[in-house]
Amino acid sequence: MRAVTWQGKRDVRVETVPDPRIEEPTDAVIRVTSTGLCGSDLHLYEVLTPFMTPGDILGHEPMGIVEEAGPEVPGLKPGDRVVVPFQIACGHCWMCTSGLPTQCETTQVTEEGMGAALFGYTKLYGAVPGGQAEYLRVPQAHFGPIKVPEGPPDDRFLYLSDVLPTAWQAVQYAAVPPGGSVAVLGLGPIGDMCCRIALHQGAAQVIGVDLVPERLQRARERGVEVYDLSGFDDHDELVGAIKDRTAGRGPDAVIDAVGTEAHGSPVGRLQQNAAGLLPKAWAAKLHQKVGADRLAALYLAIGLVRRGGTISLSGVYGGAADPLPMLTLFDKQIQLRMGQANVRRWVDDILPLLTDVDPLGVDDFATHHLPLADAPHAYRMFQQKEEGAVKVVMRP
Repeated sequence: MRAVTWQGKRDVRVETVPDPRIEEPTDAVIRVTSTGLCGSDLHLYEVLTPFMTPGDILGHEPMGIVEEAGPEVPGLKPGDRVVVPFQIACGHCWMCTSGLPTQCETTQVTEEGMGAALFGYTKLYGAVPGGQAEYLRVPQAHFGPIKVPEGPPDDRFLYLSDVLPTAWQAVQYAAVPPGGSVAVLGLGPIGDMCCRIALHQGAAQVIGVDLVPERLQRARERGVEVYDLSGFDDHDELVGAIKDRTAGRGPDAVIDAVGTEAHGSPVGRLQQNAAGLLPKAWAAKLHQKVGADRLAALYLAIGLVRRGGTISLSGVYGGAADPLPMLTLFDKQIQLRMGQANVRRWVDDILPLLTDVDPLGVDDFATHHLPLADAPHAYRMFQQKEEGAVKVVMRP
């Protein structure tokens, strides 16, 4: 089959690799019909290269048709249409039954000290072949795959793999009070969808911050009050402008949908780039022990949120030695929630919204549909924020 493989920093290629097969009785194999390109994939493209191996198959946002199911997957049969969540979980351990499949005790990557295994996401999360491919082996298929109806196009359901539950959890964790306000930092796919969900759930004021004109315009058209980061001289000026619009206190909640890819921290970027020059084993150890993120977005969130408010982190951070302003966090009595989205926990809440009415605008959410063969171009375009790319969907 053909698959998108990682070959080095900023080097992905579409190559011929062995077809997946049933290896365990709880496996299934699906033929991928659509697969998303996620902002988290860009971390593998550049920042997390010490944890990658040439030939790793990328991608964690697939959907498709079941080709084969193992004997312990009674709920699936060939021909079923399914979306595959990005995490791999058993559904029956203590963590899964507690609504935390991202911490699944069956698939935890204990040798790396990490949570549940993920598709296409470094050796830290099991080095499981990902879904940017023609076919995908799905472990724990008795629990993970989400059956969806025939008829509507893939885009109606594809985002159940990651974007929708990640944004839904981010808004839930933000705990916006009825009639309250929320600021969303970063209007990429997750931040954009956070704004849509917050508005749908009744937030009186949704504020979006970004510096890409196309992203700002998309959010503005859906009723978001947007702020162009490049229009302010410094952090304090932006904070002041938003506080003026929120009774002088700041928003009730802030969602950081940027993570470590934030602009404006040359020291953090220098450290990340320097680690990339070391031998891979050294760089991995350095990142795990003293790695630092570019924290501009998180610092902005701390400055923005009102006293007693909540910060919800959905953007990926990977540092082990990040300096945090603990005095400010404590003094402002800020609540902080974060983590990978627990996909299956939120599916029952989201599915009723994926109707012909389409209140969240999933049908036209993608800005680009490309063949899988164009993956190298898709990665470059998405990383450089060119051609108005906000969400890229690839079709094998």
